[in-house]
Amino acid sequence: MSSRTALVTGASSGIGEQTARTLHRRGFTVYGAARRVERMQSLADDGIQVLSMDVTDEASLAAGVTRIVGETGRIDVLVNNAGYGSYGAIEDVPMAEARAQFEVNVFGAAELTRLVLPHMRQRRFGTIVNISSMGGRITTPLGGWYHATKFALEALSDCLRMEVEPFGIRVVVIEPGSIETEWGAIAADKLRASSSSGPYADQANAMAAMLAQAGRRRSAPSVVADAVVKAVESRRPRTRYPVGANARLAITARAALPDRVFDAVISRMTGIPRR
Repeated sequence: MSSRTALVTGASSGIGEQTARTLHRRGFTVYGAARRVERMQSLADDGIQVLSMDVTDEASLAAGVTRIVGETGRIDVLVNNAGYGSYGAIEDVPMAEARAQFEVNVFGAAELTRLVLPHMRQRRFGTIVNISSMGGRITTPLGGWYHATKFALEALSDCLRMEVEPFGIRVVVIEPGSIETEWGAIAADKLRASSSSGPYADQANAMAAMLAQAGRRRSAPSVVADAVVKAVESRRPRTRYPVGANARLAITARAALPDRVFDAVISRMTGIPRR
C-alpha cells in the first residue's frame, strides 16, 4: 500500500483535508491540491505533498498531473472533492453563477478525470472517487443549480463506471449528508446575496437559517474520509456510499415517497412556507 499514490482536490479544509490525512496514515503517497497552498501548510508539515491547483484552469490541472506522474510514476486514486454550494431561487441566480458552479463541481472534476485516466488505464488499475452529496439524490428549494451539478456528477459517474471497468478502473460515488464544514455558511451567504429580498425572501431566509446552523446534527468530516478509504482499499467497492447525518434516511425517503409528499416533508424540515 505504501507505493500507491492518491490525489485529493479541495484539500485545504474540511472533507478534502481529512481525506488527505486519512489516506496518508494508511500509507498512501498523498498529494493535496487546492487553489490556496498557504492553507495546506499543516498538511505539508505532516508529510503530505501539496500543490496549487485550480479545477477551473485546464493548464493548472495538467501541470499538477504531470508533476505527480513525474515524481511517483503513477496515480492510483483520484478523489474529486473540490466543489461548493451556491443557493438561490432559479429565477434570481444569474446564469454566470450557474455556469461557474458547473465549472467547479462538474467540468473541473471531469477534466481532471480525463487527465488521470490514461495513466490508470496504462497500469490497468485505479479508483476514481467522486464526492457528490445526498443533494445528488434529493432536492431542496432554492438549491436548483447546486443539485443540478450533483445530479450531473452522479450521472457522469455511472457512465464512467461502465466505460472504464474493462480496464480495471473503479468509480465510486460518496454521498455525504450534513457535515461539519464551511459549506453550509458559504451556501447561506450566497443564498442571502441572491434571494433575501424580492418574492423569494421568506423562503430564502428560512433556508439560509437552516444552512448556517452550526454543529447541530452534523457529522465530522472523518466519516467521509473513512468511506473514501474503505472504497479504495476494497477489492470490490460499492458504487455509492451515503454517509453522515441524514444521508441514508433522506435518500431512502426520496425513493419511497411520492413527489408531493416528499415536497411537503422538505418544506416542513426547512421551515419554508407553503401555500
